[in-house]
Amino acid sequence: MPRVVGIVGKPNVGKSTFFSAATLANVAIANYPFTTIKPNIGVGYVRTSCVCREFNVKDSPGNSTCVDGTRLIPVQLVDCAGLVPGAWEGRGLGNQFLDEIRQADALIHIVDVSGSTDSEGRPCDPGSHNPQEDLQFLEHELDMWMLQILKKDWDKTVRRVEGAKEELSSLLEEKLSGVGVLRDHILHARHNVGLNFERPTTWTNSDMLKLISELRKLSKPILIAANKMDVPPATQNLKELKGRGYPTVPCCAEAELALRRASEKGIISYIPGDGDFKIIQESKLTQGQKDALKLIKEEILKPLGSTGVQEALNLAFFKLLKMITVYPVEDPEKLTDHKGRILPDAYLVPEGTTAKQFAGIIHSDLASGFLYATEARTKMRMGEDHLLKDRDIISIVSAKRHA
Repeated sequence: MPRVVGIVGKPNVGKSTFFSAATLANVAIANYPFTTIKPNIGVGYVRTSCVCREFNVKDSPGNSTCVDGTRLIPVQLVDCAGLVPGAWEGRGLGNQFLDEIRQADALIHIVDVSGSTDSEGRPCDPGSHNPQEDLQFLEHELDMWMLQILKKDWDKTVRRVEGAKEELSSLLEEKLSGVGVLRDHILHARHNVGLNFERPTTWTNSDMLKLISELRKLSKPILIAANKMDVPPATQNLKELKGRGYPTVPCCAEAELALRRASEKGIISYIPGDGDFKIIQESKLTQGQKDALKLIKEEILKPLGSTGVQEALNLAFFKLLKMITVYPVEDPEKLTDHKGRILPDAYLVPEGTTAKQFAGIIHSDLASGFLYATEARTKMRMGEDHLLKDRDIISIVSAKRHA
């Protein structure tokens, strides 16, 4: 299953703008690697340096695209409903929000770092609201939501553990699998919190909350997109927000959306994530548009290095979800598939993926008939348990050829 990143935040912080900017890219993709896209799911892109430059070849991308040596790979983003206090109790669009959160493997939390929206998302004077409260609020809502799921039929769970001697880790996996909690998360959390899993009758409510908080951190890792960096006093608030221990990216989603729209119309040359752009059709710009682009360059791109939107997406997939890029080919000498296309596809897979598992990601037949794989750089054969590395170019030899 492809990994999904949820875009979350309270109303009026720029969440919809961020989502729109992240899912608007003027690139031609032959076919998306996603069979079903729900209405609130969008296709964004992570960017990485393409291996075509290393091998000095002209590639023929299929499931992704390559722009001047920058590979843009499609990813799934879910646009979660605006979050308000009490969502875990069903307040506002709470039930919808939590249902959408279930789909997400990691979260990008859009925070109004200028402090110009209150806890309900209503506009207020810049600096009058502390953005750190928004992070605490999201943590609380998620913890309480997961806690209610854990506590449901808790007495029955306890009896199964202490009476029937069933394993609590397995029972917790049953209870929480619907919110994305995996067995590895439970085993890591058990080690970190130090609770007695053989005697859950000794657990207090605070013990349960402690476990849930740890499981939430492991199963729904969070990255902060500190939005509205162009509104004072964002700079000071950003310093304080970074002290909370979450990966934090300064961001201006409005600027990114403006640049992507201008690029889509062919007015500027811009690759998402670049620290600059080039105007190529100045005659099509009004004076107001020229001034706006100048402002973006001087007030956003120069001091921040980018608008932050692309950096947030990259960090979410490459750092939070620990994904790597692997290029499958049929001919490891020519770097081509069976149609002769050079480096046609780029796949995002989790760290720790084996050669055989990667074969299964491409097609089940390749995995069931797996014989060995070859890495294009070293030309060395690798067995089914060989762990793949980022930027590997892999040729899979199988008894069952994938058409």
